Amino acid sequence: MAGPLSHIRVLDLSRVLAGPWAGQLLADLGAEVIKIERPGAGDDTREWGPPYLRGADGQPTTESAYYLSCNRGKKSVAVDMASADGQRVIRDLAARSDIVLENFKVGGLKKYGLDYDSLKAVKPDLIYCSITGFGQSGPYAPRAGYDFMIQAMGGLMSLTGEPEGMPTKVGVAFADIFTGMYATVGVLAALAHRDRTGEGQHVDMALLDVQVAVLANQAMNYLTSGTPPARMGNAHPNIVPYQAFATQDGHMILAVGNDGQFKRFCAVAGRPEIAADARFATNADRVRNRAELVPLVAAMMAARTTDEWIAALEPEAVPCGPINTLDRVFADPQVRHRGMVSTLPHPTAGTVDLVSCPIKYSATPAGADTAPPLLGQHTDAVLRDLLGLDDSALASLRAAGVL
Repeated sequence: MAGPLSHIRVLDLSRVLAGPWAGQLLADLGAEVIKIERPGAGDDTREWGPPYLRGADGQPTTESAYYLSCNRGKKSVAVDMASADGQRVIRDLAARSDIVLENFKVGGLKKYGLDYDSLKAVKPDLIYCSITGFGQSGPYAPRAGYDFMIQAMGGLMSLTGEPEGMPTKVGVAFADIFTGMYATVGVLAALAHRDRTGEGQHVDMALLDVQVAVLANQAMNYLTSGTPPARMGNAHPNIVPYQAFATQDGHMILAVGNDGQFKRFCAVAGRPEIAADARFATNADRVRNRAELVPLVAAMMAARTTDEWIAALEPEAVPCGPINTLDRVFADPQVRHRGMVSTLPHPTAGTVDLVSCPIKYSATPAGADTAPPLLGQHTDAVLRDLLGLDDSALASLRAAGVL
């Protein structure tokens, strides 16, 4: 059975991460996603390695792990956007698409005739999503935006890291990935609007906007108190005990979310009197008296191994868990049961292991059935099928350096 977006075609003019992440998710949901790339070079991330995928001969290919992470399920069409013939090809593809994704600088596509107004003229009901660092308007709109600087400017790094240490970024491109997710939500809602009204629209996504939006409870901690939250390491500003603790043989997470869980934790630890202490009876009490409680919990946690704590706490429904390295993540029985790795055919490597789509539908499948494409892998097939170009026309475009 086809995915829920099998009737949708996406023209993906984006590169690097935020835009490609949105395109990949739409491909996971069944959309046909046509990725436009520069002939001979392609998406910048193709070269962002090592590591690179190894071919059937055991030697590294030209497909970086970074590129593979955000381009599954797509078709690659290599077209020179800087040429008039290439621009015409892209406009013709846009006229046959439902969604366009792009992450050029503000106004950057206008000179190619590929901006929203230009493409709206050939496809009035087009959903056109622009992803930039700072949006299409405002004093920072002309600036380039990168995930690392957005994590800093948007406040995330002020919340991440040890209190006395250096502000720290998240270990993946948090702002890029969340912007890709919000962009996907935005274009799907715009499609629902188009289905009701026949009206397309421009979706304006900014990394800084998204970073501010996902500050979540920490943003509200500031807006309600007027005091900027500080870095707390692995501790939680609103829940105690909810952090990493050293055990006899390593570290683990204890995530006590309510008073009942705290009572059960103290009972398992052999210290029920701590839960009965008026200083720690409720979460509000525990937050106020964090400095007194955390050392007591730390001493209890240090008395047993991680596995001993997990074996004792899980039957009592006290949330806890190990701090896994990625080899343990992908070996975890729950991760394996949920099918979070997909092995797909690859034209040069034979097969490639990819992270799976996490969305599980009861009626329609989600997840790519093709690997991230080689550069230009689908150029001829797409231009034949969608634009009706024959061998002679393709040969002429190739001779002119357009393809």
